[in-house]
Amino acid sequence: MNEVLCEVQSTGLATITLNRPKAINSLTYGMLKEIHQKLKEWETDENVQLVLLQGAGEKGFCAGGDIKSLYEARSSHQAYQHAVAFFEEEYEVDHYIYSYPKPIVACLDGVVMGGGVGLSYGARYRIVTDRTKWAMPEMNIGFFPDVGAAHFLNKAPGYIGRYLALTAEVIPGADTMYIHAADTFIPSDKVTNFIGELERTNWGEVHVDNELLHLIQQYSQEPSPRATLPTYQKEIDECFSHQRVEDIMDALEKQGTEFARKTREQLLSKSPASLKVTLKQLMEGEGASREECFRTDLILAKQFMHHEDFYEGVRSVLVDKDRTPNYIYQSLADVSDELVASFFKPPHS
Repeated sequence: MNEVLCEVQSTGLATITLNRPKAINSLTYGMLKEIHQKLKEWETDENVQLVLLQGAGEKGFCAGGDIKSLYEARSSHQAYQHAVAFFEEEYEVDHYIYSYPKPIVACLDGVVMGGGVGLSYGARYRIVTDRTKWAMPEMNIGFFPDVGAAHFLNKAPGYIGRYLALTAEVIPGADTMYIHAADTFIPSDKVTNFIGELERTNWGEVHVDNELLHLIQQYSQEPSPRATLPTYQKEIDECFSHQRVEDIMDALEKQGTEFARKTREQLLSKSPASLKVTLKQLMEGEGASREECFRTDLILAKQFMHHEDFYEGVRSVLVDKDRTPNYIYQSLADVSDELVASFFKPPHS
């Protein structure tokens, strides 16, 4: 079975369908290579006027990278090199989509996480639904939010980007729009009709962006349920503006609200090393270009491939599924500034 279905229609619409529905379309190296190749081809193909990016099946657009395969990176140097090649290809494709000259419409129905966020954030039109579940969940496996997250999470209002990165909180469509990771809300039961309109329109005979905006306006609605993040904006800003994870923890404890208590519990369940590395990553990303953020991501990804707590995190969530990771660095006090700084230096291999 083809893991990516690519098709160019006579109307000028090209479609990329991620086709691993049983794995919620999680990305493999081969899928990324094919997506990259097709986008390159279509960039200069006069028969292609716009691109639709979607996921097969009922569960969602894309659950992220195929982390189970990356778990093998500890087994041999060859497996490590394969993991590095995966990240290089992924970041290159993600970065390329931001500047793609033709409109890309990303349909973010259902699960959109990690690598799925990376693949869609740079698209010109990003559509969410009442079924959207958006997250950067890397903190759950002792990793870090990659795919350019230090660039795009810093675009969220206030310090919500830090909150989402460190807690791995899953948010619905309305909140995805609030953090500027999507532009339009279309009810899930109208998505099929909307895509049908995309397929029926002769894109060679219209001004593509104008017609797209017209179609989107016809189908878009006010998001339902409404965004909840604005309710907690002040609290999040007060707590996550701190520059040390320990100070964030203290601020949450002092708040004393149910939201702060739950948030603090979320942070306590994460890898202390991941928390500290990620906060530094996001702080440094504030003044960095998108390209610089991707460059840092590659250095961090390589370092995490040498980091035992990453493999322990993956084991606990995806392999044994006991959800009781036994991290080497068990508390924030165990993670020195020197250790954190070492993650940002290119590894020797």
